[in-house]
Amino acid sequence: MEPAALASALSDVLADALGPVTVEGLRRLSGGASRETWSFDGRMPDATVVPLVLQRERPGAVRPGGGMATEAALLRAAARAGVPVAGLVASGADAEPLGAPFLVLERLAGETIARKILRDPQYEPARAVLAEQCGRALAAVHAIPVDAVAGLEEQDQLGQYRAVLDALGAPHPAFELAFRWLEANRPPSHRTTVVHGDFRIGNLVVGPEGLRAVLDWELAHVGDPVEDLGWLCVRAWRFGGPGRVGGFGSLEALLGSYEAASGVAVDPEVVRWWETLGTLKWGIMCIMQANAHLTGLSRSVELAAIGRRVCENEHDLVLLLP
Repeated sequence: MEPAALASALSDVLADALGPVTVEGLRRLSGGASRETWSFDGRMPDATVVPLVLQRERPGAVRPGGGMATEAALLRAAARAGVPVAGLVASGADAEPLGAPFLVLERLAGETIARKILRDPQYEPARAVLAEQCGRALAAVHAIPVDAVAGLEEQDQLGQYRAVLDALGAPHPAFELAFRWLEANRPPSHRTTVVHGDFRIGNLVVGPEGLRAVLDWELAHVGDPVEDLGWLCVRAWRFGGPGRVGGFGSLEALLGSYEAASGVAVDPEVVRWWETLGTLKWGIMCIMQANAHLTGLSRSVELAAIGRRVCENEHDLVLLLP
């Protein structure tokens, strides 16, 4: 869909939520392997301007779960649970009228680019408190009632990615070693909650004072909440920063604030197991995203480049495995 046609269709979609509105400044943003993101302003008849973001699924995107309808319901439930999220304005689970399933969200001020959050002087105050804020935010995520959102799948992450790698038919000895260790050392699961599934720097809106919003709920599911804590520790999501947690903080700060907010103490060794599984998962996801490009499902230089990162995860797994 051409930008002019997309802007016109957006105006029609937003009429129910906002009333008559003119879409202005529509522009495609970079990033996002499974969806397109567009920034725009909605101008009301009284000249009020509402800053908004459109997200549309890309053709051939690989995404488990219940789709945009589930994600929209999850965003509402997350807001009720006290998770900082962008307000949902409109959504659609079908290709019509915007050419693909979509979400329209409030556009929040703040930064998502990791190198800026981890290095720019203006975010130094945020870096000092971000691990604690993430702990509190994850406690709120895991407090969302499991039955509050229809369509969330309960997933055995280890079995799921074992099947995915087998289906891809790509031999990776380091991944096989990781599977063997993970299967032999799987910790017992004591809780089942909503899991964000991709809670990491890059999917967080950050201001100089710290966390403002949690983005990108497309991988949310039901499972062990320690998955989210381990995922935040995966080396790929540190972006060169020194802190084990997202490059910005310590595991002690994350788990301390999580326990204070949730009342649940988490064993650091269990976090390490999930960190190892997260590293393995990301490596397999890199193969999947490259495969989407190579098979022609979604031609993208970004997807092709992600495929070249498989070896980084193999190296990280070698460092993590005892």
